[in-house]
Amino acid sequence: MTDAKSNPLHQALFRILRPMARLLLRNGVPFGEFSELVKRAYVEAALEDFSDGRRKPTDSRAAVMTGLTRKEVRKQREILAGENPVRETTSHANRASRVVSGWVHDTGFQASNGEPAALVFEGPGSFSELVRKYSGDMTPRAVLDELQRVGVVSVDVDSGQLHLKQRAYVPTGDSEEMLQIFGEDVSDLVATIDHNLVSSEHGQQPLFQRTLTYNGVPPDVINEWRERAARQSQALLEELDSWLGPHDRGVSGQEGGESVRTGVSIFYFEEPVQTNKSGDE
Repeated sequence: MTDAKSNPLHQALFRILRPMARLLLRNGVPFGEFSELVKRAYVEAALEDFSDGRRKPTDSRAAVMTGLTRKEVRKQREILAGENPVRETTSHANRASRVVSGWVHDTGFQASNGEPAALVFEGPGSFSELVRKYSGDMTPRAVLDELQRVGVVSVDVDSGQLHLKQRAYVPTGDSEEMLQIFGEDVSDLVATIDHNLVSSEHGQQPLFQRTLTYNGVPPDVINEWRERAARQSQALLEELDSWLGPHDRGVSGQEGGESVRTGVSIFYFEEPVQTNKSGDE
């Protein structure tokens, strides 16, 4: 096996897996469970992403590519046939997010100035009507409770009207919704990087991928920087959302035709810079 210290891909994988291992251990996921999921991902990638397009991929070919036995490939393929979490897109988080998006973009729930209107809970043009239109089978009360919990919606105690305080639904903690967002965000980032690594070979345009990083920032400016980064990032996302949101079929009411999943992710990071014994970074 290639020495991980001299293999750039292994070094990159270790950096990815280190924080992932912390999250898995915190949530009680042992290595055996993680190993099974990795096998499943290998098998699905071999069967779907490396087909030559002329014939159906076989278990034997997948076994050669992945290093797994044909028996193990067949086992994972059968699991995938009956249960595919990668394609599950109707989560609680997605439905709550769609409600917020509908409130922002649907003219039926906007004020005269184009901003999200204050809504009553029941009746025409109400919050309940918004939820029924955009959340599927979730009850209006359940959606309201969740949006209040995370600070997206407030209730006027005098009028009972509901006000949208934030234009994005972001769950908190290691909830099921937050873990799904974790899966989506990391998957999207890795897919973008993978595309960019091979785009020139396939004659494709690279996707936008940029990071701003400094290693020598003093701690006394971090609070101001954290607030500035959050404020300006939120403003940029809201500007992009105001253009892209109305084009979404779910918001515009368009039916039929092909659809593309697209977007932009922004995330903030900070960590202490490790120093060696000599004091060098």
